[in-house]
Amino acid sequence: MRARDKAAVSALRSALAALDNAEAAPVGEAELRGVALEQSPVGAGATEAVRCELSERGVVDVVRAEAAERLEAAEQLTATAHADRAARLRAEAAVLLGFLDGPGTA
Repeated sequence: MRARDKAAVSALRSALAALDNAEAAPVGEAELRGVALEQSPVGAGATEAVRCELSERGVVDVVRAEAAERLEAAEQLTATAHADRAARLRAEAAVLLGFLDGPGTA
């Protein structure tokens, strides 16, 4: 990271965001409608929701999906003008897949 590897930084930031989104608490339809003001919770932590905890397999699935998304987008960029963007997407996918391959291979 200190070498300012832009592909690695971009890939890791978006993967962390995807993992954060995957761990978000599911919102049910009843919660979207809300409750009357007098029935609303009050106090410290009243609006906090328990987040889901992904298993190791869940984390791997999210990271693989992020890498696959980049590879698919790179394949769709066929114009010569987009060659640099496609190369960057492939590099980001390689970074993500490198972390999944295990320690010492990334």
